Amino acid sequence: MSSSENCNSRHFSWLTKSCFPDSRQYNPSHQLHYPPHRPTSLSSLPDDILVEIISRVPRSSLPSISVVCRRWSYLIDFSQFYSLRRHRGLLHFAVFVLSFSDSGFIAATYELANHTRWTTTTTSLSCRTSGYNDVGGLSSHARLAAIGRWVYVIGKTSMLRCDAWTGTVIPRSKMSVLRKKFAVAVVSGKIYVAGGSSRTAVVEEYDPERNSWRVVCHAPRMRYGCIGAAVDGVMYVIGGLKIGGACNDDTRVGARASASGGAHVYASSMDLYDVAARRWLRTRAVPGGGCVVAACAYGDYVYVLASHAVELSFWRFNGCRGAGFGEWSRLKSPPLPTQVRLDGTVRFSCVGVGDDKVVLIQIMGCIDDLLRRSGRSIRGVKEALVLVYDSTGDGEWSRGPDLPDLVRRAACACVEW
Repeated sequence: MSSSENCNSRHFSWLTKSCFPDSRQYNPSHQLHYPPHRPTSLSSLPDDILVEIISRVPRSSLPSISVVCRRWSYLIDFSQFYSLRRHRGLLHFAVFVLSFSDSGFIAATYELANHTRWTTTTTSLSCRTSGYNDVGGLSSHARLAAIGRWVYVIGKTSMLRCDAWTGTVIPRSKMSVLRKKFAVAVVSGKIYVAGGSSRTAVVEEYDPERNSWRVVCHAPRMRYGCIGAAVDGVMYVIGGLKIGGACNDDTRVGARASASGGAHVYASSMDLYDVAARRWLRTRAVPGGGCVVAACAYGDYVYVLASHAVELSFWRFNGCRGAGFGEWSRLKSPPLPTQVRLDGTVRFSCVGVGDDKVVLIQIMGCIDDLLRRSGRSIRGVKEALVLVYDSTGDGEWSRGPDLPDLVRRAACACVEW
C-alpha cells in the first residue's frame, strides 16, 4: 500500500489526515489557462498560524492534541502557545495533587472556578506505561516542584516529570544526595533542594533543560523534615528538626542524628539563600516558636503554619526585598474541627494558588485509628480536609471539597492548568 493510500485510509480521522503532507504533484498541463490551485491542509500552514489555531482548543482536548503528530506535540511546548492561551483566559492556576501506591500514582487537580467552587478530575497515572518501574524510589514523602505545566516528582532515589495537561510521566535524573523530607523550591525556572540528610549540608540545583543536578553551596545548618519556598529570587529553608551543629562551606559531613541528640529539637527558623548572588542571608526566626508543619509562598510573601501542641498559628513573612522586607504578620488560624488532635497522625500541605489564595490540605493518617484511640464517633471529619485562605479583604478561611477517597498521603503543587 502506498503512503498516499495510507494517509487517506478510513481508519484515520480528518484531523490526523490533515497533518500529512500532500503527496499529489501539480501538473501544469491540466490547467493551461488558470493559476495552480491546491487544497490547503493543516500541515502546509506555518508554525505561527498553526499555533494560533490550536491554542484555542479547550483544555479537555490538550491530551489529544499532543498525540496527533510530532509537530503538534512540539508546538504546544512553544512559549507562544502559553502566551496565547493565557491572553485568551484559557490558563488557570490549580492545585495538582499526587498520591502514591505500589502500582503507580493517582492524580487529582483542583481548580478554583470563579473563586467560588472547586472542580475535580482524577486520573490514574501508570509508571510502567512510560517505561518506568522504580516506583519504590518514590513514597508519600516525595516532594513536588511545578514549572508551568510540568510537575517534577522528587524522591529519595528517583525523579519523574509529569505533564499536568496530558498525564504523561517520564523519568528524569535523580539527586546526587540521598534525601528524605527535604526542602524544595523553584527559582528562575530551576529547582533547588536542601536538607533531608544527616550526612551533608549541600544544596543542589536541577536544570530541566539539561536534565542534570549540581551542587551550588552548603547550607548554614543541616535540617530534617524542612519545607522549601521561594520569593523574589530567595530560597527559604523553613523549620524541620535540627541535626548536629552549624555547618559552613568547608564542612561537608555533619554529625549523625542520635535518638537523644539535637534531632529532637525543632528548628523554628528560616535559612535564606540568595540564588543570584550565591550567598546566604541572615537567618530569620519564626515568631511564636513551635513546630513548622506547613509553609508555602506566593506573591511577595511566605506563609508559615506552626503547631503548638494544642493549637495552630498562621504567619506571613514579607519576602519582597524592598520596603517592609523581613516583617512578620500574624494571620487568622485555620478553623480545624474540634475533634482533630494535633499529633503525629495529622499531616499538612500548603500551596499558594494564583495571586490571592493559599490552600491548606490537612491529611489524617487513618480515621479508623483515631476512632479506636478516642473511643468515640468523629462525625463530619474527613481524612483529607481542604481549607482555602483568601488574602484579600478580611483574610477569611473557607472550606473546599474534600480530596477524593482514593487520594492518600498526597503531595501537592500549583500548576498552570
